[in-house]
Amino acid sequence: MKEIEKVEFSSPEIICIGEALIDRLGPLGGDPAKDKPVQDCLGGAPANVACALAKLGGAVAFVGRLGDDSIGKSFRDLMSVRGVNLCGLQIDHDRPSRIVLVRRDLNGERSFQGFFGDQGGGFSDQAIALSQLTSAWPLLIQNARWLLSGSIPLASKASAEALLWSFEEAQKLGVRIALDINWRPTFWDSTFLPDSAPDRIAVQKISELIDKASLIKLAREEAIFFFNCDDPAVISKSLHSGPDVVITDGSKPVRWFIADLAGELAVLAPSAVIDTTGAGDAFMAGLLYQLMRVSSSLLDDSKIREIVTFAAGCGALVCGGAGAITPQPSNEEVLAFLSAHAGR
Repeated sequence: MKEIEKVEFSSPEIICIGEALIDRLGPLGGDPAKDKPVQDCLGGAPANVACALAKLGGAVAFVGRLGDDSIGKSFRDLMSVRGVNLCGLQIDHDRPSRIVLVRRDLNGERSFQGFFGDQGGGFSDQAIALSQLTSAWPLLIQNARWLLSGSIPLASKASAEALLWSFEEAQKLGVRIALDINWRPTFWDSTFLPDSAPDRIAVQKISELIDKASLIKLAREEAIFFFNCDDPAVISKSLHSGPDVVITDGSKPVRWFIADLAGELAVLAPSAVIDTTGAGDAFMAGLLYQLMRVSSSLLDDSKIREIVTFAAGCGALVCGGAGAITPQPSNEEVLAFLSAHAGR
């Protein structure tokens, strides 16, 4: 394969830290571990958000750890082309990049059923090294305004240490923290079912991130798991930091409590749903991309609805293609989709 020309990366305004991996999509209604054909797509929530932000035009960095393998090379090539800053990317010469087996039902809805490729030492994304992160940190943080992650790195000791350190350092510097809880039971324990609730240990660890967040995005079932409540305003007011809270609920309306204002928006439907993988990550990218461009003093009901509508458009467009990254839209494509949707 032709080598990708090296790019001079801009200093990021948003840092995404966490996992980059392969989503192995099984055929609709089939088992990705044994049924054919399967489709391997680059994924992992923080990597998805980083790529989506770059496609929209944002200045973004990805911090994570990939294997010294074809998957790692594919990510480096893609992110270089997109313009994602990779000064915080680590390469693991002992552990492979992770492959996640994704089962899809006949409607394209997905669930995570396990992993493939472990050679006995775990996966590269589990071993984000704090020493390498601290070396890259001065280059990453100088212009950063947001740090984004999910909870998956907390499931492994090394990556948990690196993630918690990054949250603490970001807080010290006044960098806002965006948390997409992204509860995925099988990452924590391979014996957990895809719909298992978090156990006491997971709740305790994830609560450390929740307490530091300025913006929390979570699915309705995650809101019930962690707060026993699905009202964004109630959740925000229950936390001492009073974060903005956004709750998604599949095909039901998105609800939010942002800048002390509550609202909801009907989900925007694409012309066809091929695969819902990465829709929430595209939504998060669209949300951050818009929030970066508006002063908090100008956030009123109308502006917040406009911001969430843009994010919903990003999520809808990703559902129209396979995988989390390939269908991600540009800013112009989102605006065209929203214009066409408004005309229906």
